[in-house]
Amino acid sequence: MQFSHSDAIWQAFPELRAGALYAEGIDASADVGEAVASFGAIAKARLAEAQEGEFPEIQAWRRGFSRMGLKPTQYRCASEALLRRFRQEQALPRLNPLVDLCNAISLAFAVPIAVFDTAKIVGDLEVRRAMGQEIYLTFGGESEHPEPDEVIFADDEGRAHARRWTNRQSGLSAVCETTGSVLIVAEALHAGADEDIGRLVATVADALAHHWQVVPKTAMLSRESPRFEFPG
Repeated sequence: MQFSHSDAIWQAFPELRAGALYAEGIDASADVGEAVASFGAIAKARLAEAQEGEFPEIQAWRRGFSRMGLKPTQYRCASEALLRRFRQEQALPRLNPLVDLCNAISLAFAVPIAVFDTAKIVGDLEVRRAMGQEIYLTFGGESEHPEPDEVIFADDEGRAHARRWTNRQSGLSAVCETTGSVLIVAEALHAGADEDIGRLVATVADALAHHWQVVPKTAMLSRESPRFEFPG
């Protein structure tokens, strides 16, 4: 299996910086409470200085959403939505140890992180423009079709595993108690994203190794090296 961005995405967003990780041997028994609190404290300190909408990482995604024809305050990247909820409620709901951990790291870096159960992905996964016939499963169990030209994460079966790029993942490949292997993707558009994505990938890899004693496979993606191969 492989994960990649289409040539058209790289052409339209040359500032894109992305990192990917693959790990197997994940379960729902890990205690990530201490790590979640530590990353949350980083986010709290930053939010004490400015609201999330002023962060350069978030502003860059807002500009990106505008370029996709989306209203940025209607459709937010995942990290902005998390930060907004965290600022208002001072906490995030606990869902699953791996998801909780990645959400906390996303808060700390203000960068969207997607986590996919690879058992639910058919063939390769590509970030590309939708044709309009793809099927997206909501967390409520309803099926939708992405708009033509919308940026989605699509597999070889025409399943959209995320809509509006970093806005919302699908319920189909969401991590659950039976998830054993995962693909984790982080993407950024802001100046300095090269260094930030590198640090984020290293942080996630260290956290995975600490809590699950796994050795994640990692990669930094670019227009020159756009593909991440992983078992499947």
